[in-house]
Amino acid sequence: MADYFMGNFTTDCPNGSYFVWKVLKECTENGRDTTSVVLGLFSVFCFMMAAFPQCYSSYLNGNMDQAVSIWFLIGWLAGDSCNALGAFLAQQLPIQIYTAVYYVVVDVIMVSLYIYYAIKNRSRPDGTVINAVVAFVMLGAMVSLLPGKHLGSSVQDVPKFTRRSLLAFSHVSANQEFTTQEIIGFTIGSFSSVFYLASRLPQLCRNSKRKSTEGISPLLFSLMILGNLTYGLSVLLKDPRQGQSKGNYVVHHLPWLIGSLGTMGFDMIILFQFFIYQEREFEERRPLI
Repeated sequence: MADYFMGNFTTDCPNGSYFVWKVLKECTENGRDTTSVVLGLFSVFCFMMAAFPQCYSSYLNGNMDQAVSIWFLIGWLAGDSCNALGAFLAQQLPIQIYTAVYYVVVDVIMVSLYIYYAIKNRSRPDGTVINAVVAFVMLGAMVSLLPGKHLGSSVQDVPKFTRRSLLAFSHVSANQEFTTQEIIGFTIGSFSSVFYLASRLPQLCRNSKRKSTEGISPLLFSLMILGNLTYGLSVLLKDPRQGQSKGNYVVHHLPWLIGSLGTMGFDMIILFQFFIYQEREFEERRPLI
């Protein structure tokens, strides 16, 4: 854990909340810091709940393999796997590690549902797709089972950089260059953001090709939009550490901001497709007088 969080509450965070300091390892000395933490927690809640509407919709319709792009699920799983790996390497707080593993487990369930309905509906996806699914499922399972302390023992000081963290940042007393360990965390975060961004494109194409969003839950993308929006706001509202400029702070969190706000933009386009295609389907079903 970073030295900042091994400090003394009385001297290092005299005007902050002791509960937040003790549980979340955050110093909330003003309204901006408090709002940042609240938004961060709310974003985690949105991400945790996002998959359930789609699972329920798949159960009702039984056509998940036709409605959802497998590459969307693979990209989602890959992004969350990188996020979990980063949480372990960066020695994140236990709640952050558990949350990261939870995301991977939910993704594996989603991929399993896709495979189940593909087999049930006797569809024959390309063998390359099946191999890719198996590979990413195995990757997610391995990441979920890795012991955090053992894996992170050689990189104790890697900064707390994961996309869906609760804003547990490493101590930066002044503007500084990236260290080797920071570059590792930065790279993992960049891969995670790329996977999240790339995952939306196949779903956009599938919806456009079908001219329909039947079988897809709009709540899935609504919750993802809320989660990414509140996450981005929570990062931007957080005050930099003493001696660190706002520009230096933003640069250190740029991959996660780009991934979060960029993904939100794609999700808004997908949500817009719901209104377009549902209106078209309504017009086609309207009886002629």
